[in-house]
Amino acid sequence: MTQSWYLGRTIVTVILLFCLVEPTDAEAQALRFQPQAARAAGQGNAFSAQADDASAINYNPAGLAQVEGIQTVFGSTAVGGSVEYQSPTGFDSRGDFNGSVNWPPPSHFYLSANLSPIRSPMFSSVTVGIGLTSPFGSNASYPVDGPFNTAVTSAALPLIDIKPTIAYRISKNLSVGVGADIYTFASFLGEGHAEQTRISAGALGIPPGASIEFNGTGTGAGAKASLLYTPVRNGAGRPIVSLGLVYRSQAVVPLNGSLLVNGAKIADASTDLVLPQIFTGAVAVWPVCTSEREWKVELDVEYVGWSSNNNLDVRLSNGATIPQPQEWKDVPVIALGTEYRWLSPQWLPYWEMAVRSGYTYTGDPVPDRTFNPATISLPAHTLSLGTGFLCKGAGRFLGVIPCSGESALWPKGIGIDLAYQEWFYEPRTVTGNVNPTVDGTYHAFVHLGTFSLRTLF
Repeated sequence: MTQSWYLGRTIVTVILLFCLVEPTDAEAQALRFQPQAARAAGQGNAFSAQADDASAINYNPAGLAQVEGIQTVFGSTAVGGSVEYQSPTGFDSRGDFNGSVNWPPPSHFYLSANLSPIRSPMFSSVTVGIGLTSPFGSNASYPVDGPFNTAVTSAALPLIDIKPTIAYRISKNLSVGVGADIYTFASFLGEGHAEQTRISAGALGIPPGASIEFNGTGTGAGAKASLLYTPVRNGAGRPIVSLGLVYRSQAVVPLNGSLLVNGAKIADASTDLVLPQIFTGAVAVWPVCTSEREWKVELDVEYVGWSSNNNLDVRLSNGATIPQPQEWKDVPVIALGTEYRWLSPQWLPYWEMAVRSGYTYTGDPVPDRTFNPATISLPAHTLSLGTGFLCKGAGRFLGVIPCSGESALWPKGIGIDLAYQEWFYEPRTVTGNVNPTVDGTYHAFVHLGTFSLRTLF
């Protein structure tokens, strides 16, 4: 079989992986869910200046230009945690992310292919790829009789992101990448639409105590562009210093659906979900880089333009509007990560092994006035740990599966990466909210475990 046949067969698996992609509200940064592959997650998501596997599709598309052959990365994140609330009068309540462990788990899939086998000067420096992730989403659940039930009782945003990407190597040290982010919903994923429920406070003629649900679905798109520059290499051509720049555009996802009261539709409803533009700058340094081992340290700094999310007002077909002010602000995200790799060590022949760690500071974009527990947002400090194993040549994955074979259908390498993140959230006391029942003190507890499987062809 040819590599093109295998590439086509692998693309089909994207469809199967849709059923695993479910976003969660585990990030401090409102709707954004950053861990999208275990290698990066183990380094506190500091990966944009390294970007040397197929997950570069998410972290820095230009990095695809250094990814050889055909590669895949796919995996999932197990998310656990809760949100605890105490009212100014001392009343306690608790919510979670649709269960003690979110299910289905948020997942990721990447496929990249270098086009040099086409043997044409036009394609020799081109790498293409496609990804499927859940970078924005929410999944929160609170008691129906809770203290802020007029603000939210449950919320779900099963938004997925399809990422067609292309990278071009301009020179040995410089590459660029472009791609699209196509945000949409799938009918077989959760309810297949955005949804938020709450209890009526008696506004707009809806009886107090009635159950209100807004749901909507739609598709929006954004673009991204990036570069990867490696000004310093050693004698073997390995990177010593690498710089990454990434720009992701704002995207608007129109949500069109229904307003339900006690389960009965009373009007068509629509709103616009605005996702932020993001600027990322990253630098990676390899203090050790030999044929036997590598040690990388990386700093990524992001500027996330949440200020474009001004409101989420719901427009009804009867001419009424349900105001939902947002008034979010722009915030920084700072990530520092490191990876130490042993390349075919004597004590583990035919394998590469890596250990990773990282720290991330995540800013809080949501002001007290418009805070909503549906998208819990608190300043956070994240500690990350990770490890990875890549089997090549005569090695055997799990002691049984050959890591390399003669057939074009069999990979040249099989790897597994694991990461654990613990989010240390700062407690937050909300005052002066547009819905006074939301005022109070919030504590969040979240831990994540990410698994990725890599294959190299």
